[in-house]
Amino acid sequence: MDYIKLIDKYYNDSPELKQVLLQHSMQVRDRALEIGRRLAEQGTPVDLPFVEEAAMLHDIGIIYCNAPKIYCVGPHKYIEHGYLGAELLRQEGLPRHARVAERHTGSGITMDQIIREDLPIPVQDYCPETLEEKLVCYADKFFSKSHLNAECSPQKVRETIWRYGHDAVLRWNAIEALFL
Repeated sequence: MDYIKLIDKYYNDSPELKQVLLQHSMQVRDRALEIGRRLAEQGTPVDLPFVEEAAMLHDIGIIYCNAPKIYCVGPHKYIEHGYLGAELLRQEGLPRHARVAERHTGSGITMDQIIREDLPIPVQDYCPETLEEKLVCYADKFFSKSHLNAECSPQKVRETIWRYGHDAVLRWNAIEALFL
């Protein structure tokens, strides 16, 4: 699967945003593959080609969102980028990649959280389930699209996750334990 061709299909008219997406996605891809290779060497089955593709496509939905600091000028709230990207990827015939896109935000988003916080996304669970979904979710937290040349420390990641409450931290702890 040629993920660059797919990104080009949706981002060629937005070169600044495309550059942000590519740089961030490559950082996530490299971190996810590094961890995935280590796990594979230790005997854990990991679909590394899929991890590469999914990491490169996990944020494809940002094109539809409004975040001017990173050149996003769409009509939707940024929290919607995961499920919007998933819809796009499903339309492209990539349901497995779509699951990664919709489940990578924070440490996952629960139905209860959507209802409690009145989030503008369809009510369902968006928590990563497979090892590959968790791997991309984990790697993503160390890289920001608004600070492309910086890598977040584990402490900074934890502080960010705390903003979403105790349940989010518990989910994060479980994901992090898989990859340390």
